[in-house]
Amino acid sequence: MNHLGDIMKNSLKVEPIENGTVIDHIKQGKALNVYNALDIKKDKTITIAMNVPSGKNHKKDILKIEGIELSKYDVDKISLISPNATINIIKNKIVINKFKVEIPNTIEGILKCTNPNCITNIENVAGKFDVEGREPLKIRCFYCEKFLNSIEVYK
Repeated sequence: MNHLGDIMKNSLKVEPIENGTVIDHIKQGKALNVYNALDIKKDKTITIAMNVPSGKNHKKDILKIEGIELSKYDVDKISLISPNATINIIKNKIVINKFKVEIPNTIEGILKCTNPNCITNIENVAGKFDVEGREPLKIRCFYCEKFLNSIEVYK
């Protein structure tokens, strides 16, 4: 057997998850950003696949998390990082729910305003933003009305 055959024979296959969440169609190169945005306990089995072929000349990332169902808060965070991601809820190795993330009309508690004079940076007040545009992403602070663009959001 040639070297490639040995590699293929001994390669680790990624098994389907029994119960949990698969985040599919993550923007290429953003899987680690999604992972870092989620508060996943260290004892969970996690599979991260990056630069996976998806359609003609396109690539995507995938994140599989065993034993977790995401909260709306987590899904909202994912929507800001990768607005075209898809969430698959898995039970007994079967997809029981599949949906595309959506950027909410109001973003609360996820971001901080970049205006140093905003009350969210002076007092213990969670950030709150109204979404003014989705593509490109344009959000406005509820308190000081400063606009943030997608570049500022992802810093």
